[in-house]
Parts: sequence; structure tokens; C-alpha cells
Amino acid sequence: MGKKRIVKTEEEGTLKTAESKVETAVVSGKKRFDAGILHVQSTYNNTALILTDKKGNVLATSSSGSLGFKGAKKGTPFAAAKVGETLGLKAGTLGIKEISVVVRGVGSGRESGIRGFIAKGINITSIKDVTPVPHNGPKPKKPRRV
Repeated sequence: MGKKRIVKTEEEGTLKTAESKVETAVVSGKKRFDAGILHVQSTYNNTALILTDKKGNVLATSSSGSLGFKGAKKGTPFAAAKVGETLGLKAGTLGIKEISVVVRGVGSGRESGIRGFIAKGINITSIKDVTPVPHNGPKPKKPRRV
């Protein structure tokens, strides 16, 4: 990383290359995972897919906004399918063979995001819906007196 410069030592007469920034940690390659969890967050305005390992550590993310969709097109099923396809490719490079799906939200990209993901050849073990549902919610406003 950084610029390389050639340093000539007068005593030895040999050329040495020195890097201005030295990397201390050497990455030994990406880790391989057998299984993972796919979190699908689908709202009316956007669809986000998050791929985690079994412990919940994030491996890869993607959303329709990050793919370049703008405005009302972000919430469409087509955009969600494209998000699923791109995350499926990332999961393939990580070596993931099977996933369990956790769906949150009421948007239109719930199902098509999953379909785009499994189009890349990854098996689904379970689908779980954890959409938050209010148990009557907050107290409504009083009626207006005119």
C-alpha cells in the first residue's frame, strides 16, 4: 500500500525498495461458512438484506438504495429481487450452502428478495416472520371539540 520509492545505499551499492506505509497484519484469506442467517427488512420505501453467520455477526449486506434505485423504485419487488441476487453472489463466495431466513416488515419486497437469493443455488432451511405487531399501541387522541 502507498507509494514505493527506491533507496540507494552507498555502502552496499544495491537497490532496495521501501514502502511508506507498512502493513502489520497479513490477511490469510476469507473465512468459509457452512450456514448462515438471512435477515430481510422490507419497508414500504426500501428493502435491505443482511447476511449473518449463526452467531449473528454480519458477513454481507445489500439494499435497493445501495444498488442505485432511487425514490419510489426502491420499494418495488424488482429492486428487492436484484438485492437478493447480489447478496446471493456474495454468499456463494463465502461458501454458504444453507440459510435460515428471518423476515421483518410489511413491504412488497419480502418474498421477491428471498426468491432472488435462492436463485443463486442456496438452500433455505426455515423462514421466520418477526414483524413487530402492536398489541393495541398507544392511546389515541381525544376527539376534537368545536
